[in-house]
Amino acid sequence: MLTYGASWASSLSTALSGERHGYDMLLGADHLLATGADPAEPFFEGWTTLAAWAALTERVVLGLLVTANSFRNPGLVAKMASTVDHISAGRAILGIGAAWDDREHHAFGIDAGRGVGERLDWLDESLGVVKRLLAGEQVAHRGSRYVFDGALARPLPVQARLPLLVPSAGGRRSLGVVARHADSWHVWVGMDGVEDYRRKSELLDARCAEAGRDPGQVSRLPGFKMTLRDSVSEAERVFQEQVELHGWPDEVRESAWATTPAKAASALHAYRHAGADGFILQVSEPYDGETIVRLAELRESIS
Repeated sequence: MLTYGASWASSLSTALSGERHGYDMLLGADHLLATGADPAEPFFEGWTTLAAWAALTERVVLGLLVTANSFRNPGLVAKMASTVDHISAGRAILGIGAAWDDREHHAFGIDAGRGVGERLDWLDESLGVVKRLLAGEQVAHRGSRYVFDGALARPLPVQARLPLLVPSAGGRRSLGVVARHADSWHVWVGMDGVEDYRRKSELLDARCAEAGRDPGQVSRLPGFKMTLRDSVSEAERVFQEQVELHGWPDEVRESAWATTPAKAASALHAYRHAGADGFILQVSEPYDGETIVRLAELRESIS
């Protein structure tokens, strides 16, 4: 759920609506500048928003899609995740990725490294430390990026194991990070992209085998933007209004589903048969309550 251009009241109302309509997970975003045409578009910081949602919801799993690893020290992230797990009485998930937007790194004076490849190395190292901290270890670590000398994350999470969600668009290196560390894998998908998704999922299986993990230990959570209406033309019109409002780049359309409930159900069913364990809907202001409700109504038909 993106809060670009939203008021706190509007974003909270939509978050609570998702829980009320039976969604299992509520995920925020972690950026420092808006990622559309206007970087000054206002939106709320991810982790503090998550803490508030944790206190105000009752059932949904809570996390970010995803924490930008390069923004924060991994020891701090472990402490934050454990805190949100306590606020939510054991409903936190740590979504974390390498980060992709160089512009916001430079704007805020954050080291972006030599590119995404180096940030993936940082993420790999970071996750190794985070897992040890969340497991209760006192960590001494001297790596290529991070140094710890007796770090602790207390209190430990409420959950015996706080789940890790790691994204990958399907590259070998990033899928390797998923295979080594993640409990869940996220990838953006198009409505007609089942075969591409299946290929990436098989690559993840292979990377899990290389890492000595059972591929079944990593759940698959493809995601998309979706607009549901009675006709495709009306769905396209509503989605295009959001594109113009936020100034989204053309590549957003690759994972944008503007369609009817029946066609969406058919596509979702195909993804389920290709191994998807669930789906992530990304919504933006003005929040599309009609799609949120209609997608919830499709739950039984795609299970």
